Amino acid sequence: MKQRSVRSFAAVLSVMTVIVSVAGCSTKAPNGSEGTSSKDAKIAFLMPDIASTRYELYDAPLFKAKMKDLCGGCEVLYQNAGGDAAKQQQQADSALAQGADVIVIDPVDSAAAASTVRTAQGRGVPVIAYDRPIPAVRADYYVSFDNEKIGAMIGTSLVDHLKATSAEGGLLQVNGSPTDAAAGLIKKGIHSAVDSSGFTLLAEYDTPAWEPGKAQSWVSGQIAKFPGKIAGVVAANDGTGGGSIAAFKAAGAAVPPVTGNDAELAAAQRIIKGDQYNTISKPIKTVAEAAAVAAFSFAQGKKPKGDTTLFDTPSELFTPTVVTRENIAEVLVGDGKPLKTAEVCTATYAAACAEVGLT
Repeated sequence: MKQRSVRSFAAVLSVMTVIVSVAGCSTKAPNGSEGTSSKDAKIAFLMPDIASTRYELYDAPLFKAKMKDLCGGCEVLYQNAGGDAAKQQQQADSALAQGADVIVIDPVDSAAAASTVRTAQGRGVPVIAYDRPIPAVRADYYVSFDNEKIGAMIGTSLVDHLKATSAEGGLLQVNGSPTDAAAGLIKKGIHSAVDSSGFTLLAEYDTPAWEPGKAQSWVSGQIAKFPGKIAGVVAANDGTGGGSIAAFKAAGAAVPPVTGNDAELAAAQRIIKGDQYNTISKPIKTVAEAAAVAAFSFAQGKKPKGDTTLFDTPSELFTPTVVTRENIAEVLVGDGKPLKTAEVCTATYAAACAEVGLT
């Protein structure tokens, strides 16, 4: 009996040792709750292209800064696919091979990105769709702007301006990439404003990879086809808008009001000068930081709920602001705003900046 008691005590002690050992391996999440260790998490941040300057200038730096603030020991695996869907797939595979705990991806091709989601989720790695949705599969989270609303805002702003100025003629619609689901939402939103505007839609074009040069080439053809009949151009982003403006200038034709989206530096300068009618100022800092917070939550083993659902995915969608020459000093350029006065108001644009109150 005595020998059995000693054995029983030893067994209990062994179990207690295991329990204490397991408890000792547990880590505290930054908010004080129990969670998985995330101090050395690897977060892949995969952006789609360099045709839109925002990814290198704003999205990536802002995401990295917020991740560093949330988790000083976390590593951001940043890659830009340069508009190549196959390259982006390779970058995602590389990130998984490096032990990425979460993948944040702005897809070059929304359909092709479905395989990235399946592969990552098959390995237990959550995927956050960033900026552009991935409709074919259910990502773990989606952080973006309300892209359909952006399209409606772009179109409505232009139509209202054309009516206020008693413009005559029809419209050209320059959409984004046909492989980008966000571009499809923007296109839908533009049509909601244009189709019932009373202005004839002369022609529209889906711009491959959002390339400004291809938009310029197409618009050049339309200028020749509809000489003197183009009242305005609804372009889905600043790159395609800039290409459209370049087409009119190359043809020696008067530039009609042209829209944009993304609030790029060059677009701000064109608006101040009067070459571009509007752009859309997106809260990129807000969106990038929201994506970082969501990624960190997943790294801790927590699932953010989102504010809404889109494509069966928990989502956070933020509302942007229309920017024209009338409100650019209030919304886009100046102290505490997305663009600094010094970088926008160079010598070439100094006089125009003074006209809109930027000095």
